This record gives sequence, structure tokens and C-alpha cells, in this order.
Amino acid sequence: MRTLLITGPGGSGRTTVAAATAFAAAREGTRTLLLGADPGDALGPVLGDTDLPGLTVRRVDADAGFRADLAALQERAGGALDLLGASRLVPEETGPLPGAEELAVLRALRDAAASEDAYDLLVVDLPAAPRALALLALPEELRRVLRRLLPPERQAARALRPVLGRLAGVPMPAEWIYETAARLDLQLAAVQALLADRGTAVRLVAEPGPAGADALRTAALGVALRGLRLDAVVANRVLPESEAAGWLAGPVAQQRKTLDEWREEHAVHPVAHLGRDPRGADDLAALAAPVAPAVTGPVRWPVTDRIAEDGVLVWHLPLPGARRDCLDLVRRGDELTVTAGPFRRVVPLPSALRRCTVDGAALLEGELRIRFRPDPELWPRTR
Repeated sequence: MRTLLITGPGGSGRTTVAAATAFAAAREGTRTLLLGADPGDALGPVLGDTDLPGLTVRRVDADAGFRADLAALQERAGGALDLLGASRLVPEETGPLPGAEELAVLRALRDAAASEDAYDLLVVDLPAAPRALALLALPEELRRVLRRLLPPERQAARALRPVLGRLAGVPMPAEWIYETAARLDLQLAAVQALLADRGTAVRLVAEPGPAGADALRTAALGVALRGLRLDAVVANRVLPESEAAGWLAGPVAQQRKTLDEWREEHAVHPVAHLGRDPRGADDLAALAAPVAPAVTGPVRWPVTDRIAEDGVLVWHLPLPGARRDCLDLVRRGDELTVTAGPFRRVVPLPSALRRCTVDGAALLEGELRIRFRPDPELWPRTR
């Protein structure tokens, strides 16, 4: 199954484009699942009474997911709660906590990927770009936190926990905590695998113009830093060239200039302005949204060997749109924290680079090139 993640600046019409993309794919005979991940029923007004064979629409229900998680947590921790004399919460009397919506979206992605229903394409209508990028970063970030707080190797010493607890003078984590962490790690790994799959791509939606160009540049940088594949840019609400007269001449010229700039860096698909908010099957067909992309290889961050020439290994990180004054690198052990604009990612170093020291970095042609010099104390010696 191919997966197309659609997002963009707020107000760019990304929900309309997501619906039109799924509609176009289903019309071509592709069995398509359209997943609405934005809070509320944003897809409802766009789809109207659309009923198309091969198109299935689902919405994320954060409230139901939170209640199910709360009930399961209380069931697993029942013994500890009873021992403390705590009264259990009734799921129906609670509302979703902050973060519940994000976890519900991740669960929906995992369930869609593991669904027994035969779908050829999953189209996801994500929230606006800043929230969407934070959401897509969650699986990797949460797994990293779990490994730090509850390292899996410590679970093997379960027989020693009572002894270790007496020696340390503090209670050791209960078995159910490790089991819960392992279960959550497995679920997050499934979502992370979906995002890294060669059939997954991100499609950004923006309205051509100065504000859209700035927002698109930032969003594309965030997509690149997460190691996701940017399939294309959908230029939404493009005014017809035939209307470039009178007061419309300025907006048309501005859109034309922005489109030319976008085409220098991205595959761009213009979607016409219908002169109204699209509603229903006829309008979705009139938008003629581009169908899903072909399956290609994943994004790679290669390491090139320049030891013979310069005595270094070079790690190449494609970061289109990055600026030198908004880049920062910090190495901690076997991890590198990369900050690019408003985004930050902690990435593990490839095995060869762990035995090296950072020798410098440069931003060239939209690519961050980090030089690593082999550490003589750790690098294999040659005769």
C-alpha cells in the first residue's frame, strides 16, 4: 500500500486537495482509504454526499481512543491502584488530555497499515504543517525517550529487581511498566516503519504568493530534516491567466512569479481556483488533483569516504531551504542533534562515524555536509 501524507499552511485548502486526490485515485480504479486526521469533521463539507466505489473515508476519533487507553491502563495497573486505595476513573466522565489527538492519529495510521482490508492507497489529511511535522516526529522521539527511561536490557534482570531495590533503597519499576513500554514501542515502531517505507511520501499544499512561499519553504525544510520524501507541491487556488486584467493582473502576476520559483526546486501541480469553495463530487473532479506518486526509493543520508584525499568521512544531509544562521549541531555520545530553523532532530550516528570526531560542517547547494575525522584511539590501525 502506498501512503500519501498531505499537509500545508493553515488556510491553504489542504483538506480539499486531500479529498480531491483520493477522489481522483478512486476514479482511476485505485482502492483508496481517505483518513481525516484533522480535529473535527473537516472532510464532511468538502465531500458532501460523494459516494464513489473504491473510496473509503474514515475520521480519527481522539475521544474514543483516549477512553479505550484509559480503561486499558487502569486494568493493567489495577493491583497497584487497589493497593494505594485509589478510586478508578470512569472513561465516560473524562475528556481527552493534551496529546491524545496526536496519539489517536498515530494509532489510526498503524491500524490502516495493518488493516486486513485491501487498499492500494492511503491518503491522510494531516493538520496544518507545524502540527503535522510535530506529529510525524512523535514515533521516533517517543521511542528514543522510552529507551532512555526504560532500557530493554534492564528488563532481563527481572529476577534481581527485589535485590537491586533493597540495595538502592528505592522501589524498582513493576513488570507491567516494562510490558506497557514494550507494547507502546512496538506500536510506535509500526508507525515509524510506515513513515520510512519507500511507498510513503509527503505532498505539500500552498497558495502561490509571498506568504505561501515562506510557509512552504519552512515546511519543506521540516520534511527534509525528518528524512521524509517530498513528492510534490500542490499550488492551490491558481487564478487563470485569461483573467490577468484589471485588478486581477497583480495577483495573477504574483502567482506566476511564485510558481516559476517553486518549479526550480519542486515538482509543482497547479490546481485551479473554482471561484467558490469546492463541494461534492463535481467540484472534486473539476479540481483535477494529481494522483498518487509512483513508488521510489527512500531518502538517504549517505556517508562518503574521503579519507584518502582529505582524511575525513563526510555525512551528507539534504536540507533544501536551510540557512547557515539557522543551523546548529551538537554531538552527544553516539547521537547528533541537528537544528534547522524551527525544527530539531536527534539522530543516531552511522556506526563508522561513532569512532570519529566532528571536524566541521558546511552548507552547500541545499545540503549539510558534516566532516568526521577518524579518532586514532578508536579507528582500526593499518600496517
